[in-house]
Amino acid sequence: MNTPMILICDDDPVVHQSLSLYLEAEGFSHTSAYDGDEALKMVDSISPPDLMLLDLMMPKMNGLDVCRQLRQTSRIPVIMLTARGEEVDRIVGLEIGADDYIVKPFSPREVISRIKAVLRRTQQPQGDDNQTSLRFGNLEIQPERYMVTLNGEAVAMTPREVELLHLLAAHPGRVYPRETILSQVWGYDYFGDTRTVDTHIKRLRQKLTCDNADWEIVTVYGVGYKFEAGQA
Repeated sequence: MNTPMILICDDDPVVHQSLSLYLEAEGFSHTSAYDGDEALKMVDSISPPDLMLLDLMMPKMNGLDVCRQLRQTSRIPVIMLTARGEEVDRIVGLEIGADDYIVKPFSPREVISRIKAVLRRTQQPQGDDNQTSLRFGNLEIQPERYMVTLNGEAVAMTPREVELLHLLAAHPGRVYPRETILSQVWGYDYFGDTRTVDTHIKRLRQKLTCDNADWEIVTVYGVGYKFEAGQA
């Protein structure tokens, strides 16, 4: 098995020093970028990293813009690092395709734990259930292509939105608690605010608005969500 390569993208040399020691102790390879432009160039290199640790406040290009641009061409896992802990920053980071979000100051051991969890989710072989395309009338979900179409038109979605929709739609009628959704879609026992799920569901509903649909994402109050569909 190849040694995972971790790209540390932060303008603080102390962060690079502390994280590199722990990464090496855990058997990870690592490389460094000190601004957003440099990070994107490394992703486009001959040997791209397996995961990026991305600081939100970066010179030349901030972390959110880096993540937005990255997700146009790459599915490399991203864990965002930031000294700003406001809810809006965390939600925006996850919505544009970040896989996790850690607020500074953080424990390097926590970062290592999050890296392992994200890599387990993104590198594990996908079972048939996770790859099966689904169709409900005018809605089609193609997880292997990270594509959703509505009335024959592609719907712009982040990878996380596609994974969330596919999870619910793969088992119509099954109720998924918020904590279960976080665990299965984000790939580990997420200890963050479950409002992240609510925000993603809201965005899914907005993007999938249409007339005469025989399917819907239903809120089960006090529990979570389920996907209901009529006979296709």
